[in-house]
Amino acid sequence: MPYDSSSQLWAGDETAYFRTREIHAIRQQGPHCVSTVLAMLTGQRPEAFLRRVNTQDPVSWSEALCEWGMKLAYCPTDARKLKHYMRELVRIDDLFTLSYYSTLEHDVILGEPDQRGWVTGSHIVILHGQNVLDPASGTSTKALVHECNEHYTKRVFRVVPRDHVRGL
Repeated sequence: MPYDSSSQLWAGDETAYFRTREIHAIRQQGPHCVSTVLAMLTGQRPEAFLRRVNTQDPVSWSEALCEWGMKLAYCPTDARKLKHYMRELVRIDDLFTLSYYSTLEHDVILGEPDQRGWVTGSHIVILHGQNVLDPASGTSTKALVHECNEHYTKRVFRVVPRDHVRGL
């Protein structure tokens, strides 16, 4: 396949899997955005995921979602700011998780880790249709104006059915 500098985030199948799913924003308690996002996706409590997933291992997040008929599918991204992806994601009009680096300083993101392996913090939110559900605030905001647009992308996953051909 030839080099394509602007790959689609989700090519091919245009099926919307979770467009009509009802999702309620929950405010996270402490530094638990991953478990809170998983709770919002499943309708469970964040505590159900605290010891079940590794916050730095999306495969563990996907495995945890399987019990509720879902899993995560990788979307090709790089470290551009989320604003460069947001319109395409909103057009797809389905369910995604968006992870981004907390700092706005690209030199920190690309910096060397400290003696513990730490580089910088990150955060995860849900994009459902045109809205970002943010566990930091426990609110829903229009995607095109949410503060995540100004942050550098860490990961983007589409939430797909557990039996979907793509996925972690």
